Amino acid sequence: MHDRVIDATGGTPDAPGPSCPACGSGAPAEPAAPLLRVSLPSVEDLGTLAEARAAIDGLDAALAVLLEHRAAVAALVQRLKPVGGFAGRDPGREREIVDAMAEHAPSLGRDRLAAIMNAVIEAGLDAAGR
Repeated sequence: MHDRVIDATGGTPDAPGPSCPACGSGAPAEPAAPLLRVSLPSVEDLGTLAEARAAIDGLDAALAVLLEHRAAVAALVQRLKPVGGFAGRDPGREREIVDAMAEHAPSLGRDRLAAIMNAVIEAGLDAAGR
């Protein structure tokens, strides 16, 4: 488990935020005001069942917010696709997503992350279709 803080800008307190893809320069993007700040507790600091469950509850709340926001952005991607609407998933892009995530979560591994992201993508597409 990581002992760090993640905020909505994609950075950590000691790391820069995401680069600006629109600039093409790799220069850091102007960070938006953080919408969510989540402390990632160290497993070693959790000594009781109640503490561990409270940590899970906090992480789950953050995941819910992130998943909802991801679904909204993914719905926009579907509308912006040149083929229009929900004309299809992009397996290459999905592999890129999973590969990038696997670098951040090596203990989960690529196969587990692929299954998780498949469910996330399908749920997001389903939610956007309503």
